[in-house]
Formats: sequence, structure tokens, C-alpha cells
Amino acid sequence: MSTTASRPAWHGVHVATALPFTDDREVDLDAFAAHVGFLAENGCDGVCPNGSLGEYQTLTETERAAVVETAVAAAPDGFGVMPGVAAYGAREAARWTEQAARAGATSVLLLPPNTYRADESAVVEHYREAAAVGLPVVAYNNPIDTKVDLTPELLARLADEQLIVGVKEFTGDVRRAYQIAELAPELDLLVGADDVLLELGLAGAVGWIAGYPNALPKATVELYRLATSGDPADIARALPLYRELHPLLRWDSKTEFVQSIKLSMDVAGLRGGPCRPPRSPLPPEVAARVVADTEAVLALGHR
Repeated sequence: MSTTASRPAWHGVHVATALPFTDDREVDLDAFAAHVGFLAENGCDGVCPNGSLGEYQTLTETERAAVVETAVAAAPDGFGVMPGVAAYGAREAARWTEQAARAGATSVLLLPPNTYRADESAVVEHYREAAAVGLPVVAYNNPIDTKVDLTPELLARLADEQLIVGVKEFTGDVRRAYQIAELAPELDLLVGADDVLLELGLAGAVGWIAGYPNALPKATVELYRLATSGDPADIARALPLYRELHPLLRWDSKTEFVQSIKLSMDVAGLRGGPCRPPRSPLPPEVAARVVADTEAVLALGHR
């Protein structure tokens, strides 16, 4: 599968896809394929299957491989597939990167090792093994969940060794964008949390690994294009749209983000559905807030 020649495979809006399950919690690959097609039709540039939003930790190896293969088969020409290849060990991460390459993925997204608080040498070796496969590797910095921080200095070292092409930055600290640009100017910044999209867009992000386009692809893609164009007139248009969408976008940074985004999909008339344990249904008061926030955005005409 090819990608647009003028745009690197990891640029643009890549949706961290929610994964549909049947009522008995089996993976629904047909529904997933349809969702990939829907996102492509509505302006997204690619998908990131097997991320946390895709509940990869609950999948069997067979299911996890099938999800990648399904995404590639459903992707139209020029539509990127960037599977998450997170694993406890470097060898396993490399094995999932090899599987992604065989399936026809265009790049991969890789967390650092996270069974323990890995030191810098362990992190570098982890990325070396995955990079040796040959697919472009985007690092994923999420020290909130992994307890391993890919600091700007460490990212610069990874970039200097040409082990990574970009970073999904999820700390929420928008100051890091400028540090990364200073220390590793060749490294591409990708927005990692929906509720700092405008701030990181202004700081030079060239991609967004996104949650809420699962439910509202047209409005969120428009927001990304406006926030990253560099045109002051577009920024002026982005700000009111960002304010309208922000009550939803901030759910992406909460612990219950998977259930919240799937619930928003249901409210929007899409296929969200249940999660697999250990994720359980939202408490009624939280679900009511997500529903109200989603309905308010839909009432404004955003889809």
C-alpha cells in the first residue's frame, strides 16, 4: 500500500482507532474494517490500530495480528496504517514491528519498555531493535502510564541514531515542543493528546494521533488543518472551533478515555459499543456527562 508521495507516512491525522466488539466481547473485524473506511472517507490520513484506545492489552496474539491486517486491507491508497507495537520486551516489540511490515503497514508507534522504570540505555536498545526492522518508528511518550519519560534530551539521542522519525507527545506539557525542536530539529512532533491540539499545532506539530475523530472526524480534521496551516487567518478560525470541541477533547486525557470515546461514538450514531474487561461501563454520572458533552457538540452541527 502506498502513501501520498508528498507527505511522509506518519504525518497528518492518524486516528487511534477504537475497536468494536460483539455483545459477547469478540472482536468484530467486519465492523472495524467499515470504521477504517469511514475515517478515510471523512478526511483522516490514517489509523493507529492496537493502541490503548484499541484495547490491545486485552487481545490475543491472533486477534492483534488480525486487527493490523484488517486495517491495511480496508485502507484506501494513500491512507496510512501505523500500528501500535508496544511490548514489554525489545524482542517482542521487534516481532510486532515485523508483523506490521509483513501486513503492509506504513509506520509503527512504539512505547518505551514499561515493565519497570527503564534507564536510558535500556530505552535506546528497545528502539534499536524495533528500528532494525526497517519501518519508520514513531516514539510514544506517555510517562503518566509507563513511568518512563522520553525527555527531549533522550528523544534527541534516539533521533541522532536515526532510530525514530517522530514522537507522539502525550505529557500535556506544551513547552516540550520547543525543547524538542531545539535539541532534535529533524524529529517530527505529533500531537498525542486531543486537548492540546491547538497549542502543539502552533508549536509546529505535523501530525496528530487522535482519539475523538473516531466520533467526529470531519470537525476534528478541520480543526487540525486550521491549527497546523501556519496561516494567521486559519488560527483565528481554529480558536472558536477548539473552544466548542474542547469539552469533548479533554475526555481523551482522562483515565476512562476508551469508554468515553466509545460512548461518544454511540451518541453520534456510530459503532462504539462495549469494552473488554478490565474496562467496565462508566459510572452513571460520568456517562451522563459524556453524553451531555457529546450532544452539545452535535447540536452545534459538528460531525
